[in-house]
Amino acid sequence: MATILRDWSYRYQWFYDGISRLAALSVGGETRFRQLALQGLTINSQTQIVDLCCGSGQATQFLVKYSQNVTGLDASPLSLNRAQQNVPSAVYVEAFAENMPFTDGDFDVVHTSVALHEMESEQLRNILSEVYRVLKPGGIFTLVDFHPPTNPLFWPGLSLFLLLFETETAWQLLKTDLPSLLAEIGFTVPTPKLYAGGSLQVIQAQKLS
Repeated sequence: MATILRDWSYRYQWFYDGISRLAALSVGGETRFRQLALQGLTINSQTQIVDLCCGSGQATQFLVKYSQNVTGLDASPLSLNRAQQNVPSAVYVEAFAENMPFTDGDFDVVHTSVALHEMESEQLRNILSEVYRVLKPGGIFTLVDFHPPTNPLFWPGLSLFLLLFETETAWQLLKTDLPSLLAEIGFTVPTPKLYAGGSLQVIQAQKLS
């Protein structure tokens, strides 16, 4: 059942969008969800941003409201075609997140939204190292993804969602101390902000040098 629903969520845009909107109700709707990782950031029209694992542009559409220099990166040609149609004002690059075709220090901000839970442990570490490489000194890596709920009432809903739509890597992320991993790579990491009973975490890590 999980495989079928997961496959549908990638194959049919309407199905993915519906599931996303339903899940986002836990934080007050999709608009608020997409802006969680952007809260407190200083972004202007010239800020260089890469939307990592941008998918069909669900978060990209919010990033382009802040900056004229947004690049969406994804490994899926289908997703990038959809993103181009949905948010034509961004630039798109087909590539893997662990091997980005950018030079060192290209970006002020790297953003990713509920994508890291798709990665195996070693792949995740490689991606975080790549993010560090492409950020300018002082740049920010901002992310939102799953977190073990601090409110036990949210465990059943999160568990059901992961069983129906995700794979083992999502469960692995729940056991991963992302702040510590980011710190090992070299980031300065403040305490994550938690939402939806602790089932979502927002981390804004900074590259100091």
